[in-house]
Amino acid sequence: MPLPLSTAQALQLWHDVGLAQVKDDEPDLSLRQITILLVIYLEAPPHTVRGLAFKLNVSKPVITRALDAMGKLELVSRRRDATDMRNVLIQRTVKGSLFLERLGDLIAAHAKEI
Repeated sequence: MPLPLSTAQALQLWHDVGLAQVKDDEPDLSLRQITILLVIYLEAPPHTVRGLAFKLNVSKPVITRALDAMGKLELVSRRRDATDMRNVLIQRTVKGSLFLERLGDLIAAHAKEI
């Protein structure tokens, strides 16, 4: 069921969630990194660097830098595609799933307050 929010309420929700994220012990991801993570976890695989770059309308090096940072945090992993060695497949991890589950819970909790 959609939650009707005014522009001010939507911005307040985004503010509150962002502020809570900065204050907690979770990794501090950029908006681009969170968007990439959401694409990987909410859309059906396979996911490739090339495909993510196309979807976000950015270059492959931009995606690679974001994945490097998220890989160090173990939120995603990468491996070469055995059928086409030019492709790098992006895979979900348990840590990444838990991160997004906590983020979803945080959003839901703050949405209830509005």
